Amino acid sequence: MMLFFFLLGLAVLILGAELLVRGASRLAVAFGISPLVVGLTVVAFGTSSPELAVSVQSTWSGQADIALGNVIGSNIFNVLFILGVSALITPLIVNRQLVRQEVPLMIGVSLLTWGLARDGALSFLDGALLSGLLAVYCVFLIRQSRRAQSLDLAPENAPSPDLTDHATWDRHWAVQLGLIAAGLILLVLGSRWLVEGAIAFATWMGVSELVIGLTIVAAGTSLPEVATSILAALRGERDIAVGNAVGSNIFNLLCVLGISALVAPTALPVSSGMLSFDLPIMIAVAVACLPIFFTGYVIARWEGLLFLAYYIAYTAWLFLHATDHAGQALFGTVIIGFVIPLTFVTLAVLSYRHWRGSHRPGDL
Repeated sequence: MMLFFFLLGLAVLILGAELLVRGASRLAVAFGISPLVVGLTVVAFGTSSPELAVSVQSTWSGQADIALGNVIGSNIFNVLFILGVSALITPLIVNRQLVRQEVPLMIGVSLLTWGLARDGALSFLDGALLSGLLAVYCVFLIRQSRRAQSLDLAPENAPSPDLTDHATWDRHWAVQLGLIAAGLILLVLGSRWLVEGAIAFATWMGVSELVIGLTIVAAGTSLPEVATSILAALRGERDIAVGNAVGSNIFNLLCVLGISALVAPTALPVSSGMLSFDLPIMIAVAVACLPIFFTGYVIARWEGLLFLAYYIAYTAWLFLHATDHAGQALFGTVIIGFVIPLTFVTLAVLSYRHWRGSHRPGDL
């Protein structure tokens, strides 16, 4: 029954997100909002709606570790796993606007979240700040897209929803409102079942709710992003695969975490382990995107394999630590003392070589 409710909740979450995205996208276009703006706002919010539903439900149920672990784990998963698998399918092209705008914003919001959580909790005011920044970000995206439309220069990294199919059954506004309502209802039901299953999983496996939130719940709620990015990579829409993962990370922190802190009965407690390990890992993963992204503006297959290997190592460390395994000390020493420094040295050398190659005197 535990596994049944967990899988049922996950399936209902994904279906609810799909209905919400379709209904909201169609309704927005019907009101004259461009597909570009819909892709940057409605679709981005829709793919993050499972994380929002689960985190809010966990907050109301008093499981703050699942709520926070879901957001942090999803952000780590989006970069290391989704981009890793997508790059293994095909090398991912990263446009300059993504490197100049979204990636620095993702790093800045990650640092801000860590700074707000350093006092051991995320308060109502912290949630208001994050949610306010979300509103500012959405207004900025809308204005940027309108400016680009006036110049006939749409931003390269903006994924647009597929609104050009020939289906007519959902063209009426009443149907679109029905899809939105059904999607919201399914998100509420699915999040409740998934959280209950996650708590049962944690009890059965003998690990903390934080570990379950960082791994199983985070991966499950990120399935819409997995499907979007992998399908985009298979279709050759490699820029969308990257933009989807980075954009979802920004929405997870500003929207999911912000709203969760706003609706929490009391301030969301942040454990010392999350402050000293998981949040710094999330920041390090965000920062690691910069050298990989601007080294030729391509995520090569070997870099995707590196991302994927790091996610496997991170997950292994979580379970070794949670079960107090005898090999955790040696594993941590190897990862922290050898693998991570070697990776950063390699990326630094590659970045320097790329910088030297792009600043040759003959190119001036």
